[in-house]
Amino acid sequence: MSTSDPAHVVRTVAGMPTSDGAGVRLTRVIGGPSLPDLDPFLMLDEFGTDKPEDYLAGFPSHPHRGFETVTYMLDGRMRHKDNHGNEGLLTPGSVQWMTAGRGLVHSEMPEQESGRMRGFQLWVNLPARDKMTAPKYQEFAPDHIPQLSPAPGVQVKVIAGQVDQTRGPIVQPATDPVYLDIELGADVAWQYTLPVGHNAFAYVFEGDLSLGEGEQARAVAHQQLAVLGGGAQLQLRAGSSGARLILVAGRPLREPVMRHGPFVMNTRQELMQAFVDFQEGRF
Repeated sequence: MSTSDPAHVVRTVAGMPTSDGAGVRLTRVIGGPSLPDLDPFLMLDEFGTDKPEDYLAGFPSHPHRGFETVTYMLDGRMRHKDNHGNEGLLTPGSVQWMTAGRGLVHSEMPEQESGRMRGFQLWVNLPARDKMTAPKYQEFAPDHIPQLSPAPGVQVKVIAGQVDQTRGPIVQPATDPVYLDIELGADVAWQYTLPVGHNAFAYVFEGDLSLGEGEQARAVAHQQLAVLGGGAQLQLRAGSSGARLILVAGRPLREPVMRHGPFVMNTRQELMQAFVDFQEGRF
């Protein structure tokens, strides 16, 4: 992968309808049969509904160990609490990057009874050396997430990574992530340079666009994820109704993954120990 070579779409994936928590309806894009993972990313869920019965039950208390959860709210309000005394409210445009580390038990419950609830949750793996670190949060309200217009008709919210001279507030040295919310006007084109060596994907949640240059350009439809490969220069061009997408990249860990439910470790023994520790109240 070169900084001057064009990036292209390796494959596209459609999400799979599912439910999680206490019956919250969502679309699983990474973590299903068609794309089990994309190192270091373990799961991507999109949730979006106007029907309160699809989200009101929320995500009651549940444990995590060995990875990070990233919640990005587009619409709605979600209250989180954990067994370490941490509590916060995610509002539209806010992001929470939670490092579960050696373990915590938390809940994520809607703080609304009607209206639209929409957003994403991404799971990012941790390297073996960091799996048993103390839990921590990086949580930012919308006014702390920089937004810029790097070209006419282009709006970018920089959650992690860098666009021109603007850096996002999230920092994670292990995977050096990029997380951008990009909005393109109708037929607008823009080019972004991905970090060399990172695995990357784009997920289109409004409109449609094409990714890549020339004969390698490939259409990506609404609610499709594009796995990216090749070089670092990614050409984006919106369709006739514009487009909005998240562009995410991270340094792959290239370590063994042993996972079951809310625990992600490197060996079967570590995974079994996670269950024992949780059951014995050591989270």
